[in-house]
Amino acid sequence: MSDFISEFWSYYIAAIALIGIVWCVWLLFSQRKVAKTTGGTEDTGHVWDGDLRELNNPLPRWWMWMFLLACIFSLAYLVLYPGLGSYAGVLKFSTQGELAAHRAAQEKMQNEIYSKYLKMDVKQVAADPQAREIGQRLFLNYCAQCHGSDARGSRGFPNLTDSDWLYGGEPDIIQQTITKGRNGVMPPFAAAIDAKQAGDVAQYVRSLSGLSSDPIRASRGEGAFKTTCVACHGAGGKGNQALGAPNLADNVWLYGSSEGSIVDAILKGHNNHMPAHEEILTPERIRMLTAYVWGLSNTGGGAGQ
Repeated sequence: MSDFISEFWSYYIAAIALIGIVWCVWLLFSQRKVAKTTGGTEDTGHVWDGDLRELNNPLPRWWMWMFLLACIFSLAYLVLYPGLGSYAGVLKFSTQGELAAHRAAQEKMQNEIYSKYLKMDVKQVAADPQAREIGQRLFLNYCAQCHGSDARGSRGFPNLTDSDWLYGGEPDIIQQTITKGRNGVMPPFAAAIDAKQAGDVAQYVRSLSGLSSDPIRASRGEGAFKTTCVACHGAGGKGNQALGAPNLADNVWLYGSSEGSIVDAILKGHNNHMPAHEEILTPERIRMLTAYVWGLSNTGGGAGQ
């Protein structure tokens, strides 16, 4: 309750809490006094079934003492812990502080585990069974939403278990990708290429990876490809990892290999964003995650195990 914009509300809450406890004590003793003046038993006047009479008997003494002790406990609690408005209590306890202490203890424990792997090469970490378990848990928490729990990706999200990499598959490149993120842009070419030309280019692109294609249309599309697409994807369509331009000559497709999917990419473009995790994960966790991702396609420890 430290976020009150006025001290009035702090006093207001404290007053309600204290008045409530005092009222409970007053109620207990006032009713005890009534019981004594009426001889201990009071007839309420309610009768059922002819002879079943309701009486107002005094409280059992054990119940009265438990009730009184509960009120005393409440007062002691409010002195020791927060509860009276913005008063922090003698022990200065807060759930925020408890959470911070718990997180610090967890960080210390985890850093003791991670310290073992900081001395190892990433490829050695990827081969360690315990490290893979840690990396898998990190992956499921932070990466599976896009790449899938099996790391095989989906439309627009790369498969991390094969050997096809947009920016490179070496550990330092993977670590940079996780840390800083990526923003891959395929610009739209609707202003430079019409739909018919885009279809011809799509046929040529399909031919590069051995897919069925119309040779006449592919021949027409080759010229447009070499004047428009070669700057990023290269003369043979093998891509450019420095730019994040995908290899169009293999059989790995991020958005699909149909003519319609390729035409959409040419005319409308794509804008893929891989978020940076440097503000979310510690360097130790990023390193463990790097080792796990690298290991998916390099140690036979593919996802889905």
